[in-house]
Amino acid sequence: MLKKLIRKNEKTISKDMNDRKAKAQQEQLPNHIAIIMDGNGRWAKKRTLPRIAGHYEGMKIVKKITRFANELGIKTLTLYAFSTENWKRPKLEVDFLMRLPEEFLGTYLPELIEQNVRVNMMGNIESLPEHTKRAVTNAMNQTANNDGLLLNFALNYGSRDEIVQAVQKIANEVQEGKITADSISEKLLDSYLMTKDLTEPDLLIRTSGEVRLSNFMLWQLAYTELWFTDTLWPDFDESSLLEAIESFQTRNRRYGGLKGEEIN
Repeated sequence: MLKKLIRKNEKTISKDMNDRKAKAQQEQLPNHIAIIMDGNGRWAKKRTLPRIAGHYEGMKIVKKITRFANELGIKTLTLYAFSTENWKRPKLEVDFLMRLPEEFLGTYLPELIEQNVRVNMMGNIESLPEHTKRAVTNAMNQTANNDGLLLNFALNYGSRDEIVQAVQKIANEVQEGKITADSISEKLLDSYLMTKDLTEPDLLIRTSGEVRLSNFMLWQLAYTELWFTDTLWPDFDESSLLEAIESFQTRNRRYGGLKGEEIN
């Protein structure tokens, strides 16, 4: 407890970003950070702007946070960009959101390549408009050999849909005799999910004051540390990301055990 109090006091005194960044890098960083980027519409409404203006501003923040996460040494950054439920939104807004990957990846791709960032997508790509598919596929192909930060977009993604698809594939393979029902395990189910090649998130961040998961990585977040902030996504910045990481670094991750709290 004393250590936590001292740490908090040190952070209050030190306002220098570089100093905070260096301190964070000296301790255990989360390998995989997942972010539910929420609040674009409310940000725009507060400024009497159309909702799409908030989404455009939010795109700029994606650039800023990706760059800073890469500098920190984060291995994977997963961003919830568009859910399977977001198709219910007004057509004008959906059309604009489907154009954002094209603009983002079109303008930012050279920098991503230079920074050794690899682009990935999880979600149902086949249901996306052709222009969105082309932009995402091109970015994935252009950065396939990079081995720095993995920038993973959850685009047209829903966790329940992901789990249902995985169960259907397993059921088909049981029916075909490729696997037995007795062989079904957590590890096997993991291998049928869209995240099969990723580590589970260590830290989940959600902006805008909402405190729910919204059908995002429900299986993968079982032991993830959660951090919620009232900050709207277009106002989220490097200092906000550091604040979340600093909170993560104070936590005792026990995974159901008693790490550091053994009973004699």
